[in-house]
Formats: sequence, C-alpha cells, structure tokens
Amino acid sequence: MTHTMTTAELRGYQQICGSNGFMMVVACDQRGGMRKVLADTPEAQAAIDEAMLGTVKADIVRYLANKASCVLLDAVCAVPGVVDDGVLARDTALLVGLDASGWDTDANGYRISKLVPGTTARRVRELGGTGAKLMVYLRPDRPEANAVNMAIIADCVADFAREDLLLVVEILTYRLDDEAAGDYAAAFPDLIVDCARMALEAGSKVLKLPFPGTAEACARISALCAGVPWAVLSAGVDHETFIGQVETAMANGASGVIAGRALWKDCISLDPQTQKTRLENIASARLRQIQDVLDAHALRPSQAA
Repeated sequence: MTHTMTTAELRGYQQICGSNGFMMVVACDQRGGMRKVLADTPEAQAAIDEAMLGTVKADIVRYLANKASCVLLDAVCAVPGVVDDGVLARDTALLVGLDASGWDTDANGYRISKLVPGTTARRVRELGGTGAKLMVYLRPDRPEANAVNMAIIADCVADFAREDLLLVVEILTYRLDDEAAGDYAAAFPDLIVDCARMALEAGSKVLKLPFPGTAEACARISALCAGVPWAVLSAGVDHETFIGQVETAMANGASGVIAGRALWKDCISLDPQTQKTRLENIASARLRQIQDVLDAHALRPSQAA
C-alpha cells in the first residue's frame, strides 16, 4: 500500500504546516472536554449549548489559532461559522474533525469510535476544509477490540482518497477496566508504536499520536513511518510538560504538533474579556514557545533534503 501523498494531498499538507515545514495545528474540536474546562459541575456543563461552544471556539480562532498554520475544528458547533463570519484568517488552514464526542462500548467493554453523521470528505470540502482529522481508539494487544475501528479508518481513508483530500488519522489507546494502572503505563509506549503500525497498514498518510512516553518509542514510530509525517498531540498535559514532550518527539523524527488543551485549557472562559486577555497573552505565548521548538528543528537533515 502506498503512503505517498497525491499532489492535492501534499498541497493540503503544506498548508497545515508553517514556513518551517512542520505542522503547527491548534486543536479545538473538543465538545465534552471543553465543557468540562468551562464548568465544574455536570449541571453547569449541560447548560453550555452548541452556540455557546461555538462562541468560545471562535475566540480561540480569533485570538490564538490565527497565529498558527492551521486550526482543527468540529462541524457541530464551529464550522462553517468561523468561515462564514470571517473569523478564520485567510492564511490559516482548516482541518475538520470527523469524530463525534465520546465513544460507544461493545459487549466486551472495548471502545467503539463514533463519527459525526454526514461529515464525509465531500462535506469537508463544502465546509471549506483543507482536510480532515479522524480519531479512533485501538488496543493493538487485543485484536478482538479493533475490527470496527479499523474498518472506520479504512472507510474514511477510501472516502478521502476518492475526493483527493488530506486526511489526518489520530489514534488513541486506553486502559481496560480490568487492567492495573501500572501495567497500562508500562505497556503504553509499545501500544502507541503498534497503533502507528496499524494506522499505516490501513493506508494513513499523516498521523496524530499521543507522546509515546520515551525518546526510543518516538524513534521507533519515525522508523515505522518511513517518511509518513506524524504530529504529537498534547492530551491535556500542562504546557511545561508538553514542551518537553515536543522537544523529545521532534528530536526523534516527529513532523510537528497538533495541540489543544495544553495551549488553552486555563485560558477559555464564559466571560469574553477574560477569555480574550488570556488567549492573547498566556495561550499565545505558549504557541510561540512551541513554534520556537519547531523552528529549532527546521534545518535537520531530513527537512533540508
């Protein structure tokens, strides 16, 4: 199976990258996770409707993501509004998230990924998307857990290939109900490496992955990818931790960053002025720091070639 991007896919990939050639994507396609940041109680979270989330996301775009090469947004409450209302800068690319909030579980307790109904490759193009992002859950060590989610990847890869549109595939893993926390932590690097392998076998051409825990695991992922770009996600860790992870990932072959909560989780608010101030100052400073790390790797041999 070829992992070489078509001309159209490559053009989309170039647009989600900065001038240094690396992905710098601000992720704000979360819905449930964003509600938990904005409010403390389930009742208060439930009171935050899609329109309110859309307003928060528009401010993230306006005051933060327009300073990056790309933003990742959902088609539930953010897109096409940020395009139609002129919020998204003309030179900031747009990835549209395909995954619905949360997950289903099968009879064995394995996670089944969910998609937003109707958000096909053609619909992404109609929304003005540069490309899309698909997220699925995998447990590579439990083959019986993955059939449905692997089929989702294969179907989406085929759909976007027909439309000749860029697709970024995000893989997450998870701890099983009967699995000790220590055992899961010990297995995590191998799980992420194997998640990357499975996504590549399904035809993925750009990957979004959690930091796999070690420099050695990052290097193994890069060797597996053999030129397929992969971005590290922030998974909600604090900014200082994430910067260290970005340094390690980039030093071991990663091709950029797709970061959300590490940038903005303590900067968004239902108070517009507070949100504006914190996004323009705190979150934007964090973004610049990540961009500095990417810039520092811009002349490594694999980029200069």
